[in-house]
Amino acid sequence: MGRPSSLSARSKRRFSPLLLISVAVTLVAVLIGVGFFVVAPSLDSHAAAAAPNPNCTVIIPANPLTAQGLATPYQLVATKAADGPCNEANPNQSAFVQATILDPATGQISAYEPLVIDQGTKPAVAPVVPKLAAKAVVGIWFGFNGTNLTQRLRRGHGKMQMQLQGGGNGNCVNGTAGSVFGQFSYCNAVNFFQAANSAIAGGLLKVPAVGTDNNGQPCPTTRSFTIVDMDQSDNVQTQYLATAKGLIAQLNAANQAALAGATTLGNPSDNALLTKFVDPALGCTPWAVPDLVNPRTNVSTLATDELMAAADQQAPIALVPGGDPMTLVNAQQSLVKTNLYRVGVDQPRAASLTGNAATDANTTTYCKNLNTIQLPFLQQNMAAFQKLPSPDGGATANSLFTFLANRLNGSLSAGGLNCVGLLKIQNPVALTFDGNGVVTAATITNPPLPA
Repeated sequence: MGRPSSLSARSKRRFSPLLLISVAVTLVAVLIGVGFFVVAPSLDSHAAAAAPNPNCTVIIPANPLTAQGLATPYQLVATKAADGPCNEANPNQSAFVQATILDPATGQISAYEPLVIDQGTKPAVAPVVPKLAAKAVVGIWFGFNGTNLTQRLRRGHGKMQMQLQGGGNGNCVNGTAGSVFGQFSYCNAVNFFQAANSAIAGGLLKVPAVGTDNNGQPCPTTRSFTIVDMDQSDNVQTQYLATAKGLIAQLNAANQAALAGATTLGNPSDNALLTKFVDPALGCTPWAVPDLVNPRTNVSTLATDELMAAADQQAPIALVPGGDPMTLVNAQQSLVKTNLYRVGVDQPRAASLTGNAATDANTTTYCKNLNTIQLPFLQQNMAAFQKLPSPDGGATANSLFTFLANRLNGSLSAGGLNCVGLLKIQNPVALTFDGNGVVTAATITNPPLPA
């Protein structure tokens, strides 16, 4: 749900879903409890800079899949120094890391949020060092509030693996050679999902049932056409604390108490939209696992969301299409890059960009399902969603309904998946804006009118 992220097709989106959040720490406990984010004034001079550099690099620590590696902060730096600095405390440049950990002996899954700090600085509070089970399998996923986040290994630790081959330095992947995904990337995801699926098959790991919503329909997952957009399964649910001086700490109760006046940084995540907003609105319960950073707290992760979707999502299943802006190469669809993205979120590889098999990455088929399924879903839940606040605190929309309608409008448009062109239709979601550019109403035409 993040901003577009192919190298040459990065036009600004009309919306900024789950715009990163800056809230006073005194409000954090309340906001996290209800799963609501608000937009507050930016931090310090970092966030005040005009036109911040949208392209940053995250330096991966040594042995990132170990307990010590998880507790070693990632470092943020500008990809090109001439384009300006990158500061983690700047909510337009913040990068986020989320780890999901499996104990293959017991099937227990837990979460951990590695820290990201500016290169050359120290964290506001030393990160928690997690206790990992013997032979624990760790998967790591990244999110970014800018445009392109590039992975880089520590100097002297080898060349970044842009493809799945290799295996050292955490099995990290952030696209194909010369073409990063954008906001999304991962480390050791393939091995994690293989181990998790083996534990599921062996009966050690139990995936909760998706359940039914208030309408008696199956609850949505990250692969449901009721909720996906042009770039599904991107970004993470991780949040950090930031001090007035721009120092960063993990978000937990102890750090909240120690860092009075700190603010919370969040990542615009499709997964957070589902688990924190849409699920509660529909009476659904997401899968949450113990957070090793914040004891006695359970959280949802990208990995648990995808495992749940793989276990329960019924056809038609939304899988990353070839037209996803994050999988384009020079504005062209790429089967290789699409499949690299898919395996990072436990989706089956596509054999074709144009075929009609259920696992193919056919963007036209994806668009048809968006229209057929998401339009009536929004119509059915319009009254309930209109009563709920927008996930971005009113920055782009005045309710959950107008937020989701705005998001779908952008996905269907020529600047998104170009469903209007592929299906030869008018955009079925018409938006009304106020003087500040906030969406205040939306009209859905179902079925869509011909172009």
